[in-house]
Amino acid sequence: MTEKFTVLSKTFKTNQDYLKPSDLHYLDEMSIQKTDAILGTYRRLPVENPWHIGTISYKNSSRKVLQWTNDAGISWDLFANFDQNILKTGDDNPYFDSGWKEFKLEKRDGKLIGFSFGSDFFSHQNFEGISQSSGGLKGYISMHVPSPPKDFGYGVSFYTSIWSLIDRPLTAFQIGLPSTWIIPDNQDFTQPLCPPGTIARDNWPERGPYYRDVFQTIEGGLGYWVSTQFGSAQPKYRINGTPNGYNHEISSPGWGFGKVEALSEDKVGIAQLTNRLLIPPDGITFRDGSEGNILGTAWMALPMTSKKTGAPTPTGNMCWTLFLNSSSFKGAVAFWIPETWSRLSREYNTIIGRGLDTRLGIMNSGAMEINTVPYFDSEDTTGNKYIKIPQLKFPVNKDGVTTLMQDVIMYSKESIYQQVEAWKKGGQPPKGNFGTDHKSLWKPVIRSNAISLKQGPKNLPLLELDEIFRTTVFSTNESHSFGLEWIDENTRGIFPEYFKQEGEAMVPISIEKVPEETRLVPQEFMTYKSNHNYLPTQEQKDQWTVPDPRLGPFKTMLTDGSEITYSWYRFVDQPTLQHLKWSPTEKKDLQNLVEEIHAKWTPDKEYIPPPENGRLAEIDPALILKPPKDLEIGYVPIVLKQIASRY
Repeated sequence: MTEKFTVLSKTFKTNQDYLKPSDLHYLDEMSIQKTDAILGTYRRLPVENPWHIGTISYKNSSRKVLQWTNDAGISWDLFANFDQNILKTGDDNPYFDSGWKEFKLEKRDGKLIGFSFGSDFFSHQNFEGISQSSGGLKGYISMHVPSPPKDFGYGVSFYTSIWSLIDRPLTAFQIGLPSTWIIPDNQDFTQPLCPPGTIARDNWPERGPYYRDVFQTIEGGLGYWVSTQFGSAQPKYRINGTPNGYNHEISSPGWGFGKVEALSEDKVGIAQLTNRLLIPPDGITFRDGSEGNILGTAWMALPMTSKKTGAPTPTGNMCWTLFLNSSSFKGAVAFWIPETWSRLSREYNTIIGRGLDTRLGIMNSGAMEINTVPYFDSEDTTGNKYIKIPQLKFPVNKDGVTTLMQDVIMYSKESIYQQVEAWKKGGQPPKGNFGTDHKSLWKPVIRSNAISLKQGPKNLPLLELDEIFRTTVFSTNESHSFGLEWIDENTRGIFPEYFKQEGEAMVPISIEKVPEETRLVPQEFMTYKSNHNYLPTQEQKDQWTVPDPRLGPFKTMLTDGSEITYSWYRFVDQPTLQHLKWSPTEKKDLQNLVEEIHAKWTPDKEYIPPPENGRLAEIDPALILKPPKDLEIGYVPIVLKQIASRY
């Protein structure tokens, strides 16, 4: 659902291409004068480790390069770009490969107050105001999904409400709207699934000894993320997953989760299937005005490819395929390449046959994962502590209920998997729908979980929220919906913005009860600013141009203000498939199947069973395509880059 990030105190791989000589803004005399307000000590609040305090100084007596040194003794170079109001980091920055490559200078009333770095804000020592801190809200609003009957692990579908949780894009803000995780079913396996050298094995002992839930995942969904490069008040839909214990994550045909440089050929893992929809690396956007509507999502295992038993490692044929159901697009979007899941077993034979290319999938929950929310804190004259977080809004129906997630269905092999399997053996082309009888689908009776939310560096629990709203499950016919029931009709749909500490907990209070001397009420959270462009590197040129695309490039502008460049490729010629060294027969068989899918799975048909209630959201019209003449069947549009608009 959301990205996971771990800081490791070790040597990191660097990218020599990020800072070219022309990019190094060595300080001239005029620039040196501008650094007077930049030098000094900075703190990320709350300070929880030595990496959260550091100093910007000159690297040496030449005064041509700046340097950041934190209290852990780690330093890296900084190169000032005053035109863009940033300090670019050198590739000695240990966060460099995670996409955190610059300090964004933040000002208030024309004066420097600090800088933003990744998801954190560091305040300058001379800033006398209230500093924005990280950790204003953490935890889950979740439901439990019971385990399905045996063999119902071939797919899952559900509908999620889509709405603008915030009024404007915010810095250091990450909340996932309701979604789920899918992991391979290894409940019968009692050896570590993650080998040494993976982030999960080396850093998360609490997930051991088997690491089943962090070994491989399919996640993502609707939401807001710190790693978003083009801020939006509306949520976006992002694919995500990890094939190797979170050593890297994959989010689109070409890019990782929030990584602005395209993935190398040994890390890609998603193949574009649809010829009607673009998949931006920063996420699928929606038409303005989609508030309170719903989006259908399904992950279905399809036998698109054939099983492989030889070198480099045995690989299954389960291609987990994303389907979406919106008012403007219906059908299959993309699938995970099976070799993505088996790759880790090449060096770790223990897990051969244990990945998502072979195993059934497990889904046991649905949740809003609240990960990174900024806050201001202050005290009154008697020492009472108060906190302010951004205002969060929820859509509410006439009954005072917010529907978060609904119509959860799980599927067996007798659903669409069997349709595709029969076609490959000479049967009729697959129709696309997932089946309608009890042999192919199962509707679980879901259960709401108690709200579990925390706040601040001490993770103080939030109490008395049940006086404002509570989780609930309600039914219509055979459909079960999970949501929030709002208690007070005067505050329906408005999450508390202010809190007061009482003992070892935080409780919500109204704005009228915030003492004026705390100065909390007028504080404004920092607005998100566009970050980096998604681009392939020079080394990846062959990956994107051999074979050449058949038509393009074309450009389109999205509702988040970014610009997409894309070209049309023959399906098996798309960049993410070129490293696989498939035989001509394998390529021909898959190309033939995809051509049948393009011809038979037209966008006017139903795939995911329709919702019991609700109105479907509309995907950003700029992402909906009509294939060009002579490329209607067997060709797909591949995003080549996503950049900030110049307009």
